[in-house]
Amino acid sequence: MNNPRSDRAILVTSVFVVGLCSIVYELLISTTSSYFLGDSITQFSITIGVYMAAMGLGSFLIRYLKGDTLTLFVKVELALGVFGALSVPVLYLWFASYGYDWFQTVMLSFVVAIGTLTGLEIPLLTRLLQPHFSGEEALSNVLTLDYVGALAATLLFPFILLPFVGVFQSSIVFGLVNILVAVYTVFHFRQNPKRSKFLAIGAGLLLALGLLLGLSAKLLDEWRSELFRDPIVFTETTPYQSLTMTRKADDTRLYIDRVIQWSSTDEYRYHESLVHPAMLSVTSPKHVLVLGGGEGLAIREILRHPEVDSVTVVDIDPAIFDLARSQHQLLNLNERALFDPRVTAVPQDAFVFLSNATKQYDVIIADLPDPTNDGIARLYSVEFFRLCRRLLREGGALATQATGPFHTRKAYWCIGATLGEAFEVNQIADNVNVAPSKHSLIPYHTYVASFGDWGFWLYPGDRGTNFRTPALQPRYYSSRQFEVDAAFPIDMGPQQVSPNTLDQPRLLEYYLKDWRRLSGEKVVW
Repeated sequence: MNNPRSDRAILVTSVFVVGLCSIVYELLISTTSSYFLGDSITQFSITIGVYMAAMGLGSFLIRYLKGDTLTLFVKVELALGVFGALSVPVLYLWFASYGYDWFQTVMLSFVVAIGTLTGLEIPLLTRLLQPHFSGEEALSNVLTLDYVGALAATLLFPFILLPFVGVFQSSIVFGLVNILVAVYTVFHFRQNPKRSKFLAIGAGLLLALGLLLGLSAKLLDEWRSELFRDPIVFTETTPYQSLTMTRKADDTRLYIDRVIQWSSTDEYRYHESLVHPAMLSVTSPKHVLVLGGGEGLAIREILRHPEVDSVTVVDIDPAIFDLARSQHQLLNLNERALFDPRVTAVPQDAFVFLSNATKQYDVIIADLPDPTNDGIARLYSVEFFRLCRRLLREGGALATQATGPFHTRKAYWCIGATLGEAFEVNQIADNVNVAPSKHSLIPYHTYVASFGDWGFWLYPGDRGTNFRTPALQPRYYSSRQFEVDAAFPIDMGPQQVSPNTLDQPRLLEYYLKDWRRLSGEKVVW
């Protein structure tokens, strides 16, 4: 004979735990989809909407389920544990095998299954609590504890699970939690006629998922190997991004969220093109701000200019600074730039830094990742560039990387339109000659073998395009090369696009559409 107080405690705890698990699954699936498909706003919106509708479906279907309430609850928990645990591993495996092909359908299938099962949980738990509370009190307690569990999930996810466990292992861990709830419920309520059967099923599932959890590190390594063609020498998932370095022979590459950032064989082409036009267009570039670029390669080029007194580099992820200071391959490439006493590293979101900063800079270099999601796309907004303009001294220059003008043509010209609105200048439409006037907005591009033709935008300094003769000895850049780079062929020329704002993040839409159009079902960078 069970103790009613003990029964009540078990059921109340179960309500809290299952509410927590369900929201965690939702967050895990949304985050995974955002990693692979980009556009986190769309992915989270779709997940929330479909999940809530599926919960309604589950609540509707409960009226057609007959049988012992406790038995139904245990079945739901076991099913929820399986679907929840496998959701992220299956999505990882699917993307590695099939890319975009049916990925969204598979993802939504998991959302519907988990949402429907969650919708069944609430009425079942309400029924189980009715012997201990009145009908109204039982429903009130279930909803209250379910919502508190949801709050716990939203706090646990960003501060504990994502940075320290990762989405892959978190889904398995919480699948185990759901199954443990089922097993303990069966164990506690001994009068259940199918007790032995459910205990055996639960033990089998716990063993299987425990084995999957134990193999998860190996599976993740194999999955990464499918995505990266060269051997991985460093990988870390931080609260902000996934960092991966590969090395084969003399070729070291850095990837952020699977997108290549540079290759050691030709990164100098990119970084010289990004840095030197802006630096040479300013009479005396003493104080320089770098947004992004925490690995130190742009800083290396900036420090070649003897006039530089200070370089402030702002990167959201402290791990990228640690990488730049510790990995010997990167130390050789960046020439220990972050150890230079003139360099100050600031681990902070660039938008937040610009909003709070007051110091004026002679040159601002935006070496930010491509706008693969809304969090990064906001760093290419009118509002962001206006903050840059506020910190740029009179006669100062700004240069930004701007994606590929061939592969992501609309995205490239969208960044130009955005800069034009922020700096109140007309973007250059002539794809043949560099505009000679000071403070004209200048598009230019260069070929980088590792990832194709790459684009930049320059708001030149007080010297305009009458660049100083560089005292440095670049491997690629020259004033004559800049004239070549500023000419655009017809198939890379201007597009009719709208500027990118925080309120209307058009850049992300342009970028994702361009990539999916070119790559078909699977993006390969």
